[in-house]
Amino acid sequence: MSLLVIGVPHIARQELRPEESGQLLCVPGGQPPLWKLMDSVGSAGLRQGEEALSYPEEGLPGPSDSSELVQECLQQFKVTRAQLQQIQASLLGSMEQALRGQASPAPAVRMLPTYVGSTPHGTEQGDFMVLELGATGASLRVLWVTLTGIEGHRVEPRSQEFVIPQEVMLGAGQQLFDFAAHCLSEFLDTQPVSKQGLQLGFSFSFPCHQTGLDRSTLISWTKGFRCSGVEGQDVVQLLRDAIQRHGAYNIDVVAVVNDTVGTMMGCELGARPCEVGLVVDTGTNACYMEEARHVAVLDEDRGRVCVSVEWGSFSDVGALGPVLTTFDHTLDHESLNPGAQRFEKMIGGLYLGELVRLVLAHLAQRGVLFGGGTSPALLSRGSILLEHVAEMEDPSAGAARVRAILQDLGLSPGASDVELVQHVCTAVCTRAAQLCAAALAAVLSHLQHSREQQTLQVAVATGGRVCERHPRFCGILQGTVMLLAPECDVSFIPSADGGGRGVAMVTAVAARLAAHRRLLEETLAPFRLNHDQLAAVQAQMRKAMVKGLRGEASSLRMLPTFVRATPDGSERGDFLALDLGGTNFRVLLVRVTTGVQITSQIYSIPESVAQGSGQQLFDHIVDCIVDFQQKQGLSGQSLPLGFTFSFPCRQLGLDQGILLNWTKGFNASDCEGQDVVNLLREAITRRQAVELNVVAIVNDTVGTMMSCGYEDPRCEIGLIVGTGTNACYMEELRNVAGVPGDSGRMCINMEWGAFGDDGSLAMLSTCFDASVDQASINPGKQRFEKMISGMYLGEIVRHILLHLTSLGVLFRGQQTQRLQTRDIFKTKFLSEIESDSLALRQVRAILEDLGLPLTSDDALMVLEVCQAVSQRAAQLCGAGVAAVVEKIRENRGLEELAVSVGVDGTLYKLHPHFSSLVAATVRELAPRCVVTFLQSEDGSGKGAALVTAVACRLAQLTRV
Repeated sequence: MSLLVIGVPHIARQELRPEESGQLLCVPGGQPPLWKLMDSVGSAGLRQGEEALSYPEEGLPGPSDSSELVQECLQQFKVTRAQLQQIQASLLGSMEQALRGQASPAPAVRMLPTYVGSTPHGTEQGDFMVLELGATGASLRVLWVTLTGIEGHRVEPRSQEFVIPQEVMLGAGQQLFDFAAHCLSEFLDTQPVSKQGLQLGFSFSFPCHQTGLDRSTLISWTKGFRCSGVEGQDVVQLLRDAIQRHGAYNIDVVAVVNDTVGTMMGCELGARPCEVGLVVDTGTNACYMEEARHVAVLDEDRGRVCVSVEWGSFSDVGALGPVLTTFDHTLDHESLNPGAQRFEKMIGGLYLGELVRLVLAHLAQRGVLFGGGTSPALLSRGSILLEHVAEMEDPSAGAARVRAILQDLGLSPGASDVELVQHVCTAVCTRAAQLCAAALAAVLSHLQHSREQQTLQVAVATGGRVCERHPRFCGILQGTVMLLAPECDVSFIPSADGGGRGVAMVTAVAARLAAHRRLLEETLAPFRLNHDQLAAVQAQMRKAMVKGLRGEASSLRMLPTFVRATPDGSERGDFLALDLGGTNFRVLLVRVTTGVQITSQIYSIPESVAQGSGQQLFDHIVDCIVDFQQKQGLSGQSLPLGFTFSFPCRQLGLDQGILLNWTKGFNASDCEGQDVVNLLREAITRRQAVELNVVAIVNDTVGTMMSCGYEDPRCEIGLIVGTGTNACYMEELRNVAGVPGDSGRMCINMEWGAFGDDGSLAMLSTCFDASVDQASINPGKQRFEKMISGMYLGEIVRHILLHLTSLGVLFRGQQTQRLQTRDIFKTKFLSEIESDSLALRQVRAILEDLGLPLTSDDALMVLEVCQAVSQRAAQLCGAGVAAVVEKIRENRGLEELAVSVGVDGTLYKLHPHFSSLVAATVRELAPRCVVTFLQSEDGSGKGAALVTAVACRLAQLTRV
């Protein structure tokens, strides 16, 4: 049979096979086995071939009534692996039930959020006061803690401990808090400190319901306290009131923290994050960093929060019942709170000594110990303390020390009594460690599962006198956790004065987060646009539209496209379409019948071609067309061709377009100022033996409108928000100064990416926009596009992150070479990071893939930066659309306009919130327009073919 053997200083482990539910054998270092590895049905249930381990001659009494009594007594404290797993599973279920906020049936643990949202970075610094109440029983401690923010440089805290009189512990609540305020003043009177602006962390180690970092309502007293008028009250307010009554010092209570959270926060920074705290002192508890989205009462979907498990109150009868002994029942019955804190009463230091006393008294009264003699002390509650148990259990203490402790209790121990008492202490403490391990394993398993990690790597900070003074306890705890949670790689780190330094650290972290929050808000404030600012953008765009249509100087060119109608559904035929608007170039065959069928192929345009000569670019385009025709069996055919050319052009006709300037990273020479259709026709001529009938040059925005117009005749606006951004719409021809005629309509290509190039957007431009603009290939141009489109948003975010890092807000102030790299932060990351379906760990993974070492706090702030930048982009886009729809409504003299907008572009389509923000802004700024947004399917390809098809239809009608 496999054994789990635990000793000091080494731990040896062999896992039990699944079919075995035997006892965990715990052996003090250097000592022989204490008891047999028992099957769950007792020694009589040993299977054939298994050898029972017998006690050595110098161990327990031999075969006799006394031996049987001892066996029967100690057997009650033995816990099987199956029982531990049942406790682990039950506690895990209760944890998850409490996290979900499920009230019926009442969960066996509370899972209380502590509102501590971050663990230390190591940069925290300053002087902080700590008031510690309840962590060490009937005493109160005041500390002055200095944090340097320098690794390895630590200043020892100054502290003073005050004994709380019994009458105060059991008296009125005001009396207790007045006593605390008096102790604070008495301590500060001895320190060379100012009386103003002192920040204090309040360690209050009792079950509380926190509603904020500095708001905490006591649920119930434990650990021997019974002060009246406190349960159900905010203990921070009670302390503040007492400090104010005392009036000597101006002390700001920043945070209320239980000792468990302090233990976790006081853990020294190591290779792995310390995100779990464990305290086994007078009582016992654990806390850990939970994903906020799992805590129903918080209604938060991002970040983490420290949750106090409050497992001392765990009381699942099904799980705990089989391991409760007659001594546990007696102890509970005689306690101040019968029926409550049942789990804590099996583990906490306040109770271990009492359990040992009950066992020793029982054995003495049965004649097994001390020759059947007892003493008044042995029969008195509280006479054996945790310190006594620790000393008697410690094999290095020797028999003389055990005998001395027993003699102090008025007992006359014999040689065999000393060893038997040690065995009793070992049995009680071993069970406590195993039960504690089962509970901790439940927490770790939950973390591993909720974070979807194959192996959870985490550090557990341990604190409390049981952990500190019982090496064996910690050894058994660690070994049992390894057995029950093998999927977790756990480091146990003794906390450095969790109650003092840890609580100060909570206060310091709160101060750091508050300072960082202020800096973050100041940085992002210019990106948070209000209604008046957006209305001003709308008004400015309306003015620029009117000027551009009149041919006056304007940042909006308002270019006629010579597209005079949208599809009516009667179009038929086969058409070729070309789509040039980015680093990929497409050739399409579009068959228009009762529907639209598309066959296409993508060709890449190397950067050397995009920035080479114009002849080289258009020769490459024709080569791609020829390749496509050959593959589709179209060689020799002359099909009508629509050319989607997604760059600013001034059209002189449907098949004439003068390139005004390159954008989107293109810079081919000898093209600006030229008719791009003519450049394409010249390349076709150079190729020879190729016949192409170029009918129309189409802007991708117009193609998008036409593509959606085929499905919805109300679609009279096109919008692109992708690498770049632009819009078009159907304008009354009478308003278009550059085209003859007063009747009918014409699609106008706004080229709104250049809006604001005249300085009209200067009031919204930030220093980050200026940096992005200056580093671009066209400084001072396309200012609206640089605040909206996918080519630039990632760069804006990167510049903000650099700024926040320089302020120490992000990445602990450590600049990384990776973040200095231009265009490293792609706009697609904004879409991924802002996705509602992503947990914070996935956001971290995206950023870590970029080589950015970050904490959960960093990830949250990066998320906020992304949200601010993309929200501003969507709102500006919405302000532009609002200007367009209001122009159309007024053109037609309508009280209310119903119109559709065809939209394309990866930013609009892939970003999780962009489209809804655009729509919301339009509703806000143009309340008399009912606007429907339609996502285009292949607007630049299908749309170009439909422009060509409509042109052919209109030409045919003209001929008829």
